[in-house]
Amino acid sequence: MFTLENDLLKISVKNTGAELCEISSVKHQTQFMWDANPDVWAGFAPNLFPVIGALKNDTYILDNKAYTLPKHGFIRGNENIELVEQSEDSITFKLSYDNETLKVYPFKFEFLITYKLTENTLDVIHTINNLDDNPLYFSLGGHPAFKCPVYNNETYEDYSLVFEHSEHSETHMVSLSDGLILNETAPLLNNTNTIKLKHNLFDKDALIFKDLKSKTITLNSVHSGDILTVSYHDFPYLGVWAKPTGDYVCIEPWLGIADSVNHNQDFKTKEGILKLEPKNNFTASYSIEIHNTHLV
Repeated sequence: MFTLENDLLKISVKNTGAELCEISSVKHQTQFMWDANPDVWAGFAPNLFPVIGALKNDTYILDNKAYTLPKHGFIRGNENIELVEQSEDSITFKLSYDNETLKVYPFKFEFLITYKLTENTLDVIHTINNLDDNPLYFSLGGHPAFKCPVYNNETYEDYSLVFEHSEHSETHMVSLSDGLILNETAPLLNNTNTIKLKHNLFDKDALIFKDLKSKTITLNSVHSGDILTVSYHDFPYLGVWAKPTGDYVCIEPWLGIADSVNHNQDFKTKEGILKLEPKNNFTASYSIEIHNTHLV
């Protein structure tokens, strides 16, 4: 376990999966992240690479060859990630390709993730280096789970997610049997900026948005005000999810999306897939701001 701390916030990161597992107030010890209760959902904030969500039959096809990857890829739970740099305000982890990754993902890559703490804000910075002589195809994203309710005198239903802009958007439905994106949508945001949280909101899996104008979303309590804001300017897709029995909500910035039910499994034409040219690098970041009223 590795930690960073300033006058306001403390964060902790597990070496396994380079997974963020704590954001807390230094002054009050208030915890803002889900505790990964294994009886409900054992994740804190998995890092997603080189795919988001499920592949059709857990398989993709690249240059006429089939490869198998688990849901969300191979960073989460990975024991081979290395700490490569730590300073007073940041910490960086790396996973490089090896013979095992090449069997399931035939690209020579480096995946780096940096956690940078500045006052009341945590930046999560992803860097992908293409070490190959061929283009590299990938998706990446975050999956942080935030405690909800944060305070003992509150309920889950006291909380809402508030976008920066009024939105008119539908959620893209997910197949409960295999996690693929269906051809169906359901109305959710009808010229409003607010999603009121309730446990049955997630009975049909995640809420998935492809066309939001907003690039920030705030977790708000009717009693305690704005708790935290996630900014995701580099990410065109957003997932919102929880187990229906869990007292948390995941706010998930994505560069990429699960396969659709009618996808032909060609990796190069997968929706949201990114292409990185040889010897180039790619960077994308999102941030988590804890509002000062809960820290001072």
